Amino acid sequence: MTLDPMKQHADDENEIHDVAAFVDPARNVVTPVLQLSAELAGQVVWAFARVVRAAHASREARSPDPDGIIRAQEFEEGDVYMLEKPFDGYESSRYLMDFYDVTERGICSRMHLHTGTRFVRMMTGPGTTIRVGSLSPFVVTDVQGVTPFVPEQFEDDLPDLPEGTQRTRYNLVVPENSFVDMQIPRGVSHQFNAIGPNAVIDSVHPEESIEVFRERMSGFRMMAQTIFLTEDRPDVSSCTGSDA
Repeated sequence: MTLDPMKQHADDENEIHDVAAFVDPARNVVTPVLQLSAELAGQVVWAFARVVRAAHASREARSPDPDGIIRAQEFEEGDVYMLEKPFDGYESSRYLMDFYDVTERGICSRMHLHTGTRFVRMMTGPGTTIRVGSLSPFVVTDVQGVTPFVPEQFEDDLPDLPEGTQRTRYNLVVPENSFVDMQIPRGVSHQFNAIGPNAVIDSVHPEESIEVFRERMSGFRMMAQTIFLTEDRPDVSSCTGSDA
């Protein structure tokens, strides 16, 4: 494990690195898990989203606990809740995220990377897809007789870059009523944008405590564990392909 920090300023919640010079150290691995009926998928997604919404309505969840951890936080893609926190001898944590619908907000989340590894399970319900982007191609698991579907993939240009800069963006679409896993190595670029109202993520941060120590952060804040590769959140057309 490298001990070198990635952040220039440990507690900066909007640190931006040079997208023109950035090179992914590895690739994201995507595994389609299953597809459900619209009715069942909707019930599962809503059950997870309800936990996050209850947390954001809770004064206790939005206040520091005895360890200084605030469980209800916000990220560019949605509201999050630290369902399970790290403790001495166990560096991992678990988050639930209730996605924002980009068609309602009119903006997309930015390409970014994290100071530690991530495991995310993306779940969609009726009328909702998730567009996943990266600056490197995805590795997609396809085991004959087990993998339920092959997700759509395509390429375009990453938007809103400095003049004279061009970067290819690799895109993958999580279809409606589906569960899809993604393993994100430390420092690998990615972005998620939900198109529709019914999408959640159940994510594990295996290095939560290690990240805070390695980066010399003052506390557990998801945004401080994020490094962005563009300055502004782009227009909704950049992640929907339309003027929705």
